[in-house]
Amino acid sequence: MNLKPVGTVHSPYKVRADSPHQGRFSEKLSKITIFEEYADALTGIGDRKHFIILYWQDKAERDKLQVVPHGKTEKRGVFTTRAPARPNPIALCLVELVKLEGRTLTVKWLDALDGSPVLDIKPYSVEIDCL
Repeated sequence: MNLKPVGTVHSPYKVRADSPHQGRFSEKLSKITIFEEYADALTGIGDRKHFIILYWQDKAERDKLQVVPHGKTEKRGVFTTRAPARPNPIALCLVELVKLEGRTLTVKWLDALDGSPVLDIKPYSVEIDCL
């Protein structure tokens, strides 16, 4: 498996304690800068408002298989939680596009730490992504 980041997150969250436990609980703005070699992948992105951001939680613990979820008291397996600690710390977050300037997307609801590598961006679709 070979993952290659397509961009970088610039956010107000410098350490995990700064970030909300879910991005939708914060109106703070973050920026995602897409690398020049992927600029063409942004064509038409301004036509949509909501996106799923897949990013790598590069500061997450990778050796925990059980965690105590936010607001809970008992351990659960990481596959039943949205905790950042997991074998492959791939995160997804629904965001709202606030502004697009060149290769930089300003978004709200992103819970990623500053400097997190962006793996992919996918448009959110209510027909597909909601039950």
